[in-house]
Amino acid sequence: MEQYSDRLDGIFQALADPTRRAVLARLGRGPASISDLARPFEMALPSFMKHIHYLEGSGLIRTRKEGRVRTCVIEKKQFAAVEAWLTEQHGLWEGRTDRLEQFVIAAQKKGESQ
Repeated sequence: MEQYSDRLDGIFQALADPTRRAVLARLGRGPASISDLARPFEMALPSFMKHIHYLEGSGLIRTRKEGRVRTCVIEKKQFAAVEAWLTEQHGLWEGRTDRLEQFVIAAQKKGESQ
């Protein structure tokens, strides 16, 4: 999973911001124009565009221009890398917690027998 480290760093940094997470949540329902995405936020369009560029740079969204309207769509492939990393981490930590549980049970039994 080390080969995904740089990509994951960018993705998790993109996900760290609540505005960007809200944009992704909205795009999860389908494509939307920049103006539609910006509407719920109380910020100037240039500030909002920094979020869009960050999401696009991390590969989580893709934009395309049709006439005067720029439309954003979610890029599902990037989420596969996150899912793979989370699955790997889940397995790792599940194994560790299982071993910890076994250790605690063994220690309790040892304490009861003394």
